[in-house]
Amino acid sequence: MDNFQTVLRFFMNQKATIGYSFMALLTIGGERIFSMVSFQCPCNREQNFAYGLTFLLGPAAVLLIFGLFFNTRLWRLYTGCCLNPMKLCPRGNCIGCLRVFMSIFVGACVAPVMWLSVALLNGTFYECAISGLDQNLVVKLFCKNMTVECVEGLARVPCDRSKLSSDKRMELLLMFRAQSQILGWCIIITAAIAGLLGTCYTNCRSKVSFLQLTFWKRYMEKEKEHFDAFAVDYATKLAERNLQSFFENKEPAPFPLPNHKAWEEISAHYTFSRSEQYYSTLQLYVERMDRDFTPEKRPVMDFDHGMEMS
Repeated sequence: MDNFQTVLRFFMNQKATIGYSFMALLTIGGERIFSMVSFQCPCNREQNFAYGLTFLLGPAAVLLIFGLFFNTRLWRLYTGCCLNPMKLCPRGNCIGCLRVFMSIFVGACVAPVMWLSVALLNGTFYECAISGLDQNLVVKLFCKNMTVECVEGLARVPCDRSKLSSDKRMELLLMFRAQSQILGWCIIITAAIAGLLGTCYTNCRSKVSFLQLTFWKRYMEKEKEHFDAFAVDYATKLAERNLQSFFENKEPAPFPLPNHKAWEEISAHYTFSRSEQYYSTLQLYVERMDRDFTPEKRPVMDFDHGMEMS
């Protein structure tokens, strides 16, 4: 039993690494499916570049959008900012706000970078795109000291329908693939160096020690877990109370909930300071001596906007 708990604790501590590994496997599988099932290079000078570039960058753009869309930190900051712009930059700390948005954007870029790296290492999309480049550029890069047939049949090289000899076609394909893999490794190395430098800079500028920062991260994880559990529990009780009142035709029992201002305060972004050593906006709120205990009034739903207004 102790061994099982040790293994479980190890996987819980490495869940970020496991998550990124799983994302990498999904990216590799998705790229292989795209390459074998849906991708068919048109082998036409007018279409190759746009077609190959679409398959190379299109999924990366979609993954970036999904990464932003499913990021709860982004919606925590963005929700209601049109009515209260100060939510984005509490206390006028625009630099801290920009740093948070950069962190969100960098986190959303993990999947697109994985896609680009895997797609370029494979080389299929790049071969199609590069063979449809402008003719003058193609002559200088790929068909230098070759026959005119190279220029005319370059777009058909990825489909094995060119008039070039087998050796020359293989030479061009190997050149395309080498360039694609070099670009892929450049992206991987650049991302790794940027991640290392970013982590070093963040830790260097940290206002807390490494162990306290580790404790802070653990606290935020546990707070989120327990908040989700409490939210489910209280939502279930409130739903049962409302349904019981409806079906039994009686006044609902009192069910106090935090007021709108309290929800706003715990939803704001919190930056650590030595003068206020709290680990989240929730802890900052509950330890305040002047917090407002007035329960929330009965909400009125605005069906046009899907918002609750007191």
